[in-house]
Amino acid sequence: MNDLASDRPAGEEPVQGSRRRRRRRRPEGEPRRRSGKRRRESSFLAPLLRFGGRVVGFVAVLAILAAFFALALVYTSLPDASEEAAIPGLSAPVSITLDGNGIPRITAQTERDAAIALGWLHARDRMFQMDAMRRGGEGRLAEIAGASALRLDRFTRTLGLAERARGDLESLSPEARDLLEAYAQGVNARIAARGMMSAPEFLVLGEPEPWKPEHSLLWGRVMGLWLSGAWRRDIERARAARLVDEDRLPMLWPQDRSSGRLDLSAVLPPEALGRMLAQVPVFGEDAPLPDSASNAWAVTAARSASGAPLLASDPHLGFQAPILWYLARIELPGGRFRAGATAPGVPAVVIGRNERLAWGFTTTHSDTQDVFIERLVDQDSYETPEGPRPFLVREEFIEIRGRHDRERLVVRETRNGPVISDVEPQAGLPHDMVLSVAMANLAPGDTSADGLLALNRATTLAEARAAAARVTSPPQNLMVAEASGGIAQYLVGRTPIREGGDGTLPVPGWDGEGDWIGFVPFDEMPHLENPASGMLAAANSRPAPPDHPVFLGEHWFGDWRLRRIGELLAARPRHSASEFAAMQNDTLSLLARDVLPTLQAIRPNPASARAHALLRDWDGTMTADAPQPLLFHTWLRAFRRLALERGGATSAEGLAGPEFLAFLLARDGRGSAWCGADACASLLTRSLDDAVQSLEARHGSNPADWRWGAVHVARFEHPVLRYVPLLGSAIALAAPTGGDGETVSRGGFRGTGDNPFQHVHGAGLRAVFDLADPDGVLVMIATGQSGHPLSDHWGDLLQRWGEGDVLRLGRSPQREAGRIRLTP
Repeated sequence: MNDLASDRPAGEEPVQGSRRRRRRRRPEGEPRRRSGKRRRESSFLAPLLRFGGRVVGFVAVLAILAAFFALALVYTSLPDASEEAAIPGLSAPVSITLDGNGIPRITAQTERDAAIALGWLHARDRMFQMDAMRRGGEGRLAEIAGASALRLDRFTRTLGLAERARGDLESLSPEARDLLEAYAQGVNARIAARGMMSAPEFLVLGEPEPWKPEHSLLWGRVMGLWLSGAWRRDIERARAARLVDEDRLPMLWPQDRSSGRLDLSAVLPPEALGRMLAQVPVFGEDAPLPDSASNAWAVTAARSASGAPLLASDPHLGFQAPILWYLARIELPGGRFRAGATAPGVPAVVIGRNERLAWGFTTTHSDTQDVFIERLVDQDSYETPEGPRPFLVREEFIEIRGRHDRERLVVRETRNGPVISDVEPQAGLPHDMVLSVAMANLAPGDTSADGLLALNRATTLAEARAAAARVTSPPQNLMVAEASGGIAQYLVGRTPIREGGDGTLPVPGWDGEGDWIGFVPFDEMPHLENPASGMLAAANSRPAPPDHPVFLGEHWFGDWRLRRIGELLAARPRHSASEFAAMQNDTLSLLARDVLPTLQAIRPNPASARAHALLRDWDGTMTADAPQPLLFHTWLRAFRRLALERGGATSAEGLAGPEFLAFLLARDGRGSAWCGADACASLLTRSLDDAVQSLEARHGSNPADWRWGAVHVARFEHPVLRYVPLLGSAIALAAPTGGDGETVSRGGFRGTGDNPFQHVHGAGLRAVFDLADPDGVLVMIATGQSGHPLSDHWGDLLQRWGEGDVLRLGRSPQREAGRIRLTP
């Protein structure tokens, strides 16, 4: 019974080719081998798997090559440091030198040639920023940003900014129109030469459209809108009037005692106003909206260490990368020059100086916008004092990136202005009513471009005053200083004259009682020239005495920054330009100093005592490396929330600013009328506990280790690419900062969620001008000169800005890093 295998020596393997193989006994638990059919399937799949692996590898290689190719294209879009370009329209060659920070010195034979060169440079370094501004003003951001930009586009289309900018051209002098045309020639020469390579964003978006003169005017229309926000506050007040106890309303803001006030709280449902406000762009949520403030001050020659007037200006706007400002110096024949901050899209120096005059701007926050309740006759007409009148109607179609269909927007306009409630037709207003807005910045015939160009040429106070009279929008304090010793402050922009009322709440449009019947003549505005003190300052608080005959508004921001500037100016009999620059970085909060006695008097619970002790010897200075500012603001934030809850005014949080807190915490105890007897002290103790608990959870149990700069971080993001995952964070710029919303070095915050104290609003530009020296131009911007994220000048000035450093923008750069020659 033995088979042949039994005769094979032990351990010997079968002979190859043998037809009979001895089956190995499978040990218990060992898996059974595949059948022949499975082996055939495996042999069939193996080539497919090998082929699939090759395909995957090939695709991966292609992806890597594509990424390298894309990166190479992006690098190719970087501008050259030295180049030569021929530009039609030049009358003579223009020489441009670039310093180590990318700041140009332009030498031109005529003002027109300089405008061409400036347009070319703006397009070279900031073309996408210019295009984004243009799209924002025209209501076309959704074309590149998708549905997220619809809210802003609807709003802008409703106001008709682009159409109004086109109409402004006819109101300008031939000379101004010629300079706008020259600037556009420079921009378009760069676009023609570079096309899609004008900026890396255009590699995706396609070649930018040609620039037109009205696009420069659109910049003014956009700034006029965002630097005048009274209409939104009017609606917020109307909403709060229905939700807050009427005894407490005056405590949220100064009481309106002017004649003609109408109580319309029974007409406008607060939930409808809330829904409508939710559809209107908001700073901090919609790009590229700015919030606005600013400082400016000047001293005469008698108070200047150099023997000539000094002027400082630091406009406060919302942060973005690149910052709004572009530094430049322009040299013209005969020793004439302009130096300072330009704005891409504008053929002039916006804040700066020439050989004899320096100028800067601050926002007045005067009330130049009103809301009107219009009563409908039908969907096509509305009531007026003269009877029914048809709406002016136009259709707008908004292209949306990623969608094939367009959004149709029907815009109606009344005699008072556009129907703003049409941005949210389902808001829930009464069926026979709509809301329109009257805005001085929307009035036709805006001549601000004429005024700014004239200001660039002005050499005396008289010429500056004449230029100021041409600046019709937005409402601003124009601070000027002339080399011969004079200083002045002019209030520019149109201020409405009302038939009645003060414009703080919506008024009926059908009876004419709140109608605008004209604008205040320029010479009647509260200007100030050569004060006896030898000093002038503006910081967004009330710009004129309450008894001045011109009504500028009922509600004003606190004067803490203005008072601090006054203290610093009074501290020395004479000042230098470097001392002015140091003042711009001052972080002492007079609001904190005012309310600290009340906070220090609180008897804390044991759990909060150690943190509370930090405030004992603190003077209110908001330095980045200190714990006290973080405790102070976290405490006040918690206290405001509890106080509004106690007063039944949670819905009015947007109106309850630092002025409200100063009222509640006043030393004379008048804030107890809001909280109730001894209730404010109780709320302070409770809110301190809440603040300390939240800070310990986030920053550790030792209050001495907390740091304001850990949360008060200035962040500068690309207005569109910030929404792109990973990329937005990769190119964002950030720096820890001191200051807060009430310090001269403004550090406004409007964060939400994890960090309510993110620094989003402040001095993206700081400038000081000494008229004793043609090279007396000290400037700094927050990011860098370039709008290209891969450029060395994308964020190279950020650290120096954060440290309070300055650059001297003299005639000759300390280090030449590039040379450009433009020829006819």
